[in-house]
Order: sequence, then structure tokens, then C-alpha cells
Amino acid sequence: MPTQTNTGINPVTGNQNGSGHEQPGDLQTRKKNKRYNKMTKEELFENIKKTKSFLCVGLDTDATKIPEFLYDNCNPENTNYDPILHFNKEIIDATADLCVAYKPNIAFYECMGFHGWEILDQTVEYIRTNYPDKFIIADAKRGDIGNTSAMYARTFFEAMDFDSVTVAPYMGQDSVSPFLEYDGKFVTLLALTSNKGAFDFQFTEDQNGEKLFEKVLKVSKEWGGSDKLMYVVGATKANMLSDIRQIIPDSFLLVPGIGAQGGSLEEVVKYGMNDTCGLLVNSSRGIIYASHGEDYAEAARKAAKEVQQQMEACLKERGLI
Repeated sequence: MPTQTNTGINPVTGNQNGSGHEQPGDLQTRKKNKRYNKMTKEELFENIKKTKSFLCVGLDTDATKIPEFLYDNCNPENTNYDPILHFNKEIIDATADLCVAYKPNIAFYECMGFHGWEILDQTVEYIRTNYPDKFIIADAKRGDIGNTSAMYARTFFEAMDFDSVTVAPYMGQDSVSPFLEYDGKFVTLLALTSNKGAFDFQFTEDQNGEKLFEKVLKVSKEWGGSDKLMYVVGATKANMLSDIRQIIPDSFLLVPGIGAQGGSLEEVVKYGMNDTCGLLVNSSRGIIYASHGEDYAEAARKAAKEVQQQMEACLKERGLI
């Protein structure tokens, strides 16, 4: 099993690690000393070129699916160890040089109550401390009346230092605008999702033949430019990307659905890539659960490397690197 050691060397990648100890520390002290991250669209593209990758690793860490042996070290005397946080750190260390972004799905943490929020906060802090050039997305799918959305924005941009948060646009501009008030932060707006239920509402047409997801794109782009707004477009709907690019040619797209959901990276690139890449393609289960054995971190790295190599080839073909 790969373990974090006092040498600071990651046994999976051979690269320098952070401290590696699941030590929560004093929460208020950490918040007081926190310096909040800001990243522009241009900086994100530079990171894509440097990493030769537009991979986003989804940290959808299910406590029932991580390798069982990670729980063996749990005991009342070992207060500095948490198996879920340890799993996240090992996955991050194994994939950090192969991706540009991480996307924790908030549901997998908030289902554990206060402890889950602590793990999420410490996961974000671990990335910020050891891999500060990584773009971090809170996959929270929030959205409510203005004063409530303002509290959600404060949660993810102030209490936690995320670069972006996924937001549902159903309630309109006043439910989204509080998130847009933060300088150097992005809203990733749900537009066309990868699930089967997307056909229930998102393809509904008005009397002029305009689909609902198209209206979301056209209206929302008036709320903020590509320096503030990104959009979720599922890889399983890749054939729609060329039409979407007619509406929002410059925005970054967060594209879930490759790997376990069956989406095609080649199709996504063909129809969705622009002259600054414009894509963050997410893979969660296909990477973090590539193995349930003691080699889980090595297996995650291997799976991420395969995707990264495909992405590198795509970027070279488009002349972006």
C-alpha cells in the first residue's frame, strides 16, 4: 500500500508531497491564516498547456467504496488518521501532475454531517497547500433566492476556498448573481447535463423552436462573461456541442460523463474545443475507483495517465501546445 512518509516523497509518483498527516488542526486558526485563491481564465489555459491536460478528477469519495483496509488503522488512539481524508490525499498525490482541476461532489461529504464537511475542508486545504495551481470546483448544484444564494456563495468562496461552484439556473438571475460578485471566482452553470433525465425538461422547445437549455445559455451569458461563467455540458450530449459553441464560443465547459457514463472524449474535443481549449473534462469513478486493492493510488494514476495522454494528443493536434 502506498503510504505517506516523513520523507515527504510520494511513493506513487516519486514527487514531493505535503505533510501527509490527517491532522485537522485548529479550524479557526486555519481560517484566519487562509489566503484565498484567484485564478483567471488565461491562467487556467496556461496550466492546461503546462500540464498537457484538461482533466478534472472528480473526488466523489464514497465511504462505502474506498478500500476496506484503509479502515484498519482507525482506533481511538490514532486521532490524526481518517481513512476518507487519507484516500483523498493519496488520489490527489497520485494524479496532481496529470490534471488541472479537482471536483469534489459535495453530497459525498455532507451526507456524513459535520465530519464530512471537515474532510471536505481539509481536502481543499491540502490541494491549496501542496498543489496551488489546481482549479477546484465545488459540485454543489446550489441556487435559491438572492439572500440564500449569497450564503451559499459565502460557504464555498469564503468559508472554503473553491475556485468555482456548480449552480442551478432554474430560479433565474437573482439566484445566480450573488455567486458572480466574487472577483477571481467562477460560476459553473448547469446547461445540458449527462443524465437520462436531461430529456425531461432541457430539450423542451418553445413556440419558436428554441430548446430550454439554449435559452439558459443565451440569457445567462448576459449576466457575466466568459471570465466569470462556465457551463456544465455532459459528454453524453457531445453532438450538441457545436450548436452550444455557436452561443457561447469563449466560455469554459465542464464536461462530465466520460469513462463510467460512456461519453466519448474524441467527440467532446471535436465539437467543443476552442482556441483556448475551453474544456474541463471530468472523470470520477473511472479514476478514483480504478482499484479497490492496496494499489488503488497506482491504479488511479494509471487511469488518469491514460486520459491525460489522449488529451495531450488532442491539444497537439489542435496546435495548442
